[in-house]
Amino acid sequence: MTSPESPGSHDLPGSSGTDVPVCSAKGCRDAAVWVLAWNNPKLHAPERRKTWLACEEHREGLAQFLGVRGFLKDVVKLGEWVPPEGSEGT
Repeated sequence: MTSPESPGSHDLPGSSGTDVPVCSAKGCRDAAVWVLAWNNPKLHAPERRKTWLACEEHREGLAQFLGVRGFLKDVVKLGEWVPPEGSEGT
């Protein structure tokens, strides 16, 4: 998988202006199923969570991309996601 260059920034991470949130992987327009919560410890306070959304196909690749950098904090089903205070989507 290629790196997820510039996943879109949205009110609901991955949303495309429609009611259906979409995957954050570059070029993917599939419905999101997962929330990948992350932060960059060099830039963000420890409690802050940024989010990417993922379809089934891209969940593992996006998680690996964030994981090898030490950014990945949690992977949660979209319907179960409760944003902590200070979180935001990217």
